[in-house]
Amino acid sequence: MDRVGIEFLSAFGLPPVAFINLAADLGCRYVSTVLEPLEYNPHGYPKYSLRHDRGLRREMIAALRDRGVTISLGEGFVVQPGVDVREAYAADLDIMRELGAERINTVTFDPDLRRSFDQFALVAEMAASRGIDTVAEFAPCFPIGDLPTALAAIRHVGRNDFRLLIDTMHLGRTGGRAADIAVLDPDIIGYVQLCDAPLLPTYPDYLDEAMYERMVPGTGELPLRDFVGALPHHLVLGLEVPLRSEADAGVGTEQRLRRCVETTRTFLAELAH
Repeated sequence: MDRVGIEFLSAFGLPPVAFINLAADLGCRYVSTVLEPLEYNPHGYPKYSLRHDRGLRREMIAALRDRGVTISLGEGFVVQPGVDVREAYAADLDIMRELGAERINTVTFDPDLRRSFDQFALVAEMAASRGIDTVAEFAPCFPIGDLPTALAAIRHVGRNDFRLLIDTMHLGRTGGRAADIAVLDPDIIGYVQLCDAPLLPTYPDYLDEAMYERMVPGTGELPLRDFVGALPHHLVLGLEVPLRSEADAGVGTEQRLRRCVETTRTFLAELAH
């Protein structure tokens, strides 16, 4: 099975139906989605809202069916200080269920880790009631900033449908090693976001680098072969490779993503031998 998917962050505002069609044209069976695009839109794509446009949701569902593509990850479920996820995300989770999302991703901006863990448990319960799994992501710019803290969240929630998301850039930049992955129960890991990066930061703001400028797998300095080799081999590998410098230079979405997908497939084929 070709496990390569494309994360919405790599497409910089490409509307959902066009994104699905491009992924299918590149031979990818998986995409992630967000209900409303981020502000950065270098190609001037029309803005959209899956929250408010039922017709667009119907078109998206038809495109997913017709092109054989699945939403492997729904994004945007952020724990915020003072905000109850039960009020904030019930309607969004209904839409993710409507779209057929297999799982959602949650992160926290709340520095109160005990509250964050409890809110994660509520998100997971709400998602599970809709037939959706949940994964949690760590990053050095988040309160849950490394693998050990993320594992503490997994243990606190204690659900089989609440798992860990491994982003290879975040893992590498927080000192994580392939050996740290290899000792985990494979079932704890639910999703992989794949990219490469320099070993040391190239931007003063980590979140800015993570959201806008990563590297195609196999072209950077992360021990990516070791990481991928240690990860369970059935998981979707979602390519989260935003390339703002190329987009600003006029390189189109299709050209960027085609190079990313093809280079990744070559990298994975070499790894398998």
